[in-house]
Amino acid sequence: MMQQYLRIKAEHPDILLFYRMGDFYELFYDDARRAAALIDITLTQRGKSNGEPIPMAGVPYHAADGYLAKLVKLGESVAICEQVGDPATSKGPVERQVMRVVTPGTLTDESLLDARSASFVAAVVRDREQIGLAWLDLAGGEFCATYLPATTDALAADIEKLRPAEILFDEQDEAFVQPLRGRWPSLQWRPRGTWHFERDVATRLLCEQFGTRDLRGFGIDAADAAVAAAGALIEYARDTQRGDLPHIRALALRQYAEAVLLDAATRRNLELEHSLSGDDQLTLAGVYDHCKTPMGSRLLRQWMQVPLRANTPLEQRLDAVDALRDSESRRQLSTTLAEIGDLPRILSRVALRSARPRDLAQLGHSLTLVPALRDALQPVLTDRLAALQTSLGDPSGEADLLARAIIDNPPMLIRDGGVIREGYSDELDHLRGLRDNANQFLTDLELRERETTGIATLKVGYNRVHGYYIEISKGQSDKAPTHYTRRQTLKGAERYITEELKHFEDKILSASDKALALEKSLYDALIETLNASLAPLQATAATIAEIDALTNLAERAEHDGLTRPTLSDNPVIDIKAGKHPVVEAVLDSDFIANDLALNDQRRLLVITGPNMGGKSTYMRQTALLAILARMGAFVPAEAMTKGPLDRIFTRSGASDELAGGRSTFMVEMTETANILNNATDHSLVLMDEIGAAPARSMVCRWPGLQHATSASTVARSRCSRRTTSSSRHSRKSYRTAPMFIWMRPNMVVSSSFCTV
Repeated sequence: MMQQYLRIKAEHPDILLFYRMGDFYELFYDDARRAAALIDITLTQRGKSNGEPIPMAGVPYHAADGYLAKLVKLGESVAICEQVGDPATSKGPVERQVMRVVTPGTLTDESLLDARSASFVAAVVRDREQIGLAWLDLAGGEFCATYLPATTDALAADIEKLRPAEILFDEQDEAFVQPLRGRWPSLQWRPRGTWHFERDVATRLLCEQFGTRDLRGFGIDAADAAVAAAGALIEYARDTQRGDLPHIRALALRQYAEAVLLDAATRRNLELEHSLSGDDQLTLAGVYDHCKTPMGSRLLRQWMQVPLRANTPLEQRLDAVDALRDSESRRQLSTTLAEIGDLPRILSRVALRSARPRDLAQLGHSLTLVPALRDALQPVLTDRLAALQTSLGDPSGEADLLARAIIDNPPMLIRDGGVIREGYSDELDHLRGLRDNANQFLTDLELRERETTGIATLKVGYNRVHGYYIEISKGQSDKAPTHYTRRQTLKGAERYITEELKHFEDKILSASDKALALEKSLYDALIETLNASLAPLQATAATIAEIDALTNLAERAEHDGLTRPTLSDNPVIDIKAGKHPVVEAVLDSDFIANDLALNDQRRLLVITGPNMGGKSTYMRQTALLAILARMGAFVPAEAMTKGPLDRIFTRSGASDELAGGRSTFMVEMTETANILNNATDHSLVLMDEIGAAPARSMVCRWPGLQHATSASTVARSRCSRRTTSSSRHSRKSYRTAPMFIWMRPNMVVSSSFCTV
């Protein structure tokens, strides 16, 4: 057995191996020591190797998910090795195989995942002047790729947006990714051989995955680096899952021209999903995300991370939110959506043949609610809501199948039995009847045989040695019918067997095993049937997610008294009585609203005030309201008009990245240089706590800045904490460097000082 273990372990040298032995997963040698230290399990010994005891540790099979969750959170990967042979017929060790590899980026089990956040594995490769980046949410089915400029800053922005659990990279690019590894040390960076990123191999793998002759239909065939990254990712996912990925049906090319770009520093500073303080409730997502389904939450957060430039799809979203805002339809939708499960992840497990009975019960119940969603949308149809109503499809066939096949509250695992509903299979019902009603059959048989033979003392019984029998006393044994076959002779009785009783015995003794095997077979067939309808079911799930996201935005708009923003083609940001959405939500007192006006005549604002006076709140408020408008949400303001927007930049505070080899000054200079090189006429730039050297760079880059500053109107934010906060510094004098908030052609500049 240890030879078998060592052979399998040699195929997975760098990860933990869960080796199935009976009701336990066992670990040996260094794996045992490592696991014992990580998840606090007992370290024991087994036998000897080279005269030394073999370290051993194990976890119960039925509790493995909990231990896997702990290991994955610690960044570990685990190979699951199962018994695939029959112990009864095996000569020597039972045959075992690694059935899947659990890694932080390829999780699909519900217990291992965060319901409201996507779990990505990414791949990155450099190709001449471009970076190819691909990312895959194996649990949800999202598969995307893009190509970026060959700079670490460009790649850092997407890493901050995606927060992948794992990143595959070409081992030849070690020096290139090293600075990024320092900035995100908790991510699992996995070097792979260069051959995994070959363009021709990647194209072949992707065409096999999608069943196409080429990649032209996905618009990515000319993006060599993106194709190479996507191919490496598919290969890795197949390897970890030890099989096909039928739910990955398309590759989406994400292009910069479609979205408002936010660099890594901007995403961190604006705290869209992740708070600098560690409390993710104090973020834009924490305030705005009250979706009823996990898939709706993930889509809403995707909209936050990828605001759109084009007005047309945003106007459609805003129309939908407006129609749903104060309507009975929204309330009906919310009630119905609250009963719907995480369909994309359930369907992914169906596709991977790892769906559990409760997954199918939840899927069936959710699909029965689709007509209610369609009816609730009918009174409030806008262009987008009408399209969604149509794309809900008609999953009534699958809903009916699951309702007939799966009981309402099935056990956790199919191996426990009792999953298939009565009436779905006559053969299964018969086997269960035999198993559950054996005593009744024997009673009925005994009465019938007494009447047929006229022997009043005839008995039907059972013992473990001889099985079932018909017993007749010695004195009446001469009355036994000719079709009775003698089975056993006792002192005072004869025992017989008949063909009917023998047939019943064969069936009843194996009925339980046969029933369980048949139930497993019916369950597998049900999974295969659902896989045949996977594409339309995935489309239905995606539609429900969007309905949920829009319903949530409508509910926020009504609950918080939000206003529909006006989208303009002119370069303008005009906010009347705006509020910071997160600060307002956490303040005990009222947030004092404020205005902002930027246009061709006013390109720059200078904001001055005491420390902790609300200047940074005012600056971030501007960016957050711009993002809300560009994701199709209503905003906390009396009115807002927003023009074109292609990028948002922020430069805020004093921080270093020593792990990446950058001091505080270098971080400040690098972020400022990024703004200088990439800001366009439609960019919004917020400069907070900028030093003298970057400020001179700004003036040199745009000579009109100095004139704009002196000619601008001083604006001051008013937050309810201003008076209290200012009093903290009454004993000292402070003078800090100017802070710039820039929009080009619209610009805001802020400086802070307080002298007492």
